[in-house]
Amino acid sequence: MIRRLVGYDTTSALSNLALIEDVKAYLASHGVESRLTYDEAHGKANLFATIGPKDKGGVVLSGHTDVVPVTGQPWDTDPFEVVEKDGRLYGRGTSDMKSFIAIGLALVPEMVKADLKVPIHFALSYDEEVGCFGVKHLLADIVANLPLPRAVIIGEPTEMRLITGHKGVSDYRVKVRGVAGHSSMPQNGVNAIFAASTLIEAVKRMQEEAKQRLSAQDFEPPYSTYNIGRIDGGTAGNIIAQDCDFSVEIRVIPEDDAAALEAALYREVAALDAALKAQHPQAGASVSLNAGVPPLRPETDGAAEALLKHLTGINQTGVVAFATEGGLFQDAGMSTIMCGPGSIVQAHQPNEFIALSQVEAGEVFLRKLVAWARTAD
Repeated sequence: MIRRLVGYDTTSALSNLALIEDVKAYLASHGVESRLTYDEAHGKANLFATIGPKDKGGVVLSGHTDVVPVTGQPWDTDPFEVVEKDGRLYGRGTSDMKSFIAIGLALVPEMVKADLKVPIHFALSYDEEVGCFGVKHLLADIVANLPLPRAVIIGEPTEMRLITGHKGVSDYRVKVRGVAGHSSMPQNGVNAIFAASTLIEAVKRMQEEAKQRLSAQDFEPPYSTYNIGRIDGGTAGNIIAQDCDFSVEIRVIPEDDAAALEAALYREVAALDAALKAQHPQAGASVSLNAGVPPLRPETDGAAEALLKHLTGINQTGVVAFATEGGLFQDAGMSTIMCGPGSIVQAHQPNEFIALSQVEAGEVFLRKLVAWARTAD
């Protein structure tokens, strides 16, 4: 099943419908119905399917079907054909995170025969890698039409560790507009790059303030972080720059106030906008949110954490800096935890792989879940 799923090129820029239709047909062959929710263009879809009683909340196995691009990466093999070598399976999505989905799907025949008392749900999403856009439609459908699941397992690669928290992430685009002119007469124009540099300095100040304000010792680093990862501006060395755009990413620890951090960024941009318009009516600055994902907050006596501790015998939990769909499930009212085979270190890399030992560990874990769901209330 891992080979089957990895064989579909579901890079986020492409459709995932071929994979989704294949999974839907596979589930149907075992008597399992699927619910699909689509993007506006009907070129991508989420899938939600239930095995067991449909009038109970149950446990969700959640995974995203999209993968990051392989363009420009030096792969030694075809990234969309699984290659087994030295106890590893190589291929795009083997670690992040088609192996988790595949292990679960491979156990569907056993789930169907098990006469589950507690339902097990599959929640497969699109566009996680570019902002977790797809799962929002899936969650809206669950909340509006289905019993709310009691627990959600996000199968991101954690090496089967129990992860109860992660940082949230928001990605912004700042646009600064100046007035072009010959560089020999700067008094006749407004330099957008100069203006943007004041905002960049403000972002650097925000980072220093975040370091001093809060410390979540479980995270590395233990504070909210800012990054400016891309900047574009100007047309030539002898022209006053008319435009300068740059990205701002904020990764927020659960203890921090994401809304306050966003408001501070918007205030800085608004102040610059006013200052530029005072110089020239055509100048200005604006900011927009491209994508935002809330943090996953460690739960006190969470149902998902309690269940996985019971199934695995693991009492230690941790947190990670990268973001997932987990915070969205949690914000929709579902107890959520991360636990899945593979390592995030291999994710997004050329020659991405998952160790066969991790696949085996994931299978053992999900078999325990099935056994529990046969008898639990």
